[in-house]
Amino acid sequence: MADGTTRVADEDAITATGHPTHVHDFHQFLYAPLGRITVTTPDGAHELTAPLGLWLPAGTPHSARFDPESLVLAESFDPAAHRLPHARTTAIRIDDATRRHLLARTRGAGARADDAAMFAALTCVRTRREVRLPLPRPTSEAALAVAGTLLRRPDDQRTATEWAESLYVSSTSLRRAFRTETGLPFSEWRTRVRLNHSLELLNQGHQVGAVAAKVGFTSTNGYILAFRRHFGRTPGAWTKECADRSTG
Repeated sequence: MADGTTRVADEDAITATGHPTHVHDFHQFLYAPLGRITVTTPDGAHELTAPLGLWLPAGTPHSARFDPESLVLAESFDPAAHRLPHARTTAIRIDDATRRHLLARTRGAGARADDAAMFAALTCVRTRREVRLPLPRPTSEAALAVAGTLLRRPDDQRTATEWAESLYVSSTSLRRAFRTETGLPFSEWRTRVRLNHSLELLNQGHQVGAVAAKVGFTSTNGYILAFRRHFGRTPGAWTKECADRSTG
């Protein structure tokens, strides 16, 4: 093709680090249960880490870059036999059951081309607009008090040390409580609260800079980087996808 896009991927061009721009005549679902991959399409770059997967409708030009030691899984489906509910590149969140099913297929456990059950599982999971980051609640008194306030006021800027001082506990104990009771460091737990809250504000039509400030990020760029790290897209791209799906 004159624009440098190959119609079908040349297997020799697919390496351990990625592949150049090409298109498929089939729908493809990409997933990286280990590591990180970046898939670039005409509507932007999609960063994928577990548990995010990516639908590429048939005919979508795309290239990919794989981080070292990434594991990349790809499922292909005939568009004549399987109607994809996404008209454009769409990221979805993989639940535990679907993840186990995908991994089992790498061992040949019931793997079949154009598997109708697999297609149904991958198109029934939640889309970006519906997804929220998992946020286990702490159980100890001090950590639970901090969590309750942050859920109401994600813009609270107090550090773990400042929280500990106000609650008359040691900062080490408070940090340990978050890690052992939620599986997340305090800073990551707070970031997830802020990002989850930001989804609601984005869906309400607030501008990215205003959302960043409302949920407690000290800079818009910091918010965008955190959002992209967790959801694989920028807040602006997320908003555009939601608007396009609503229009569709």
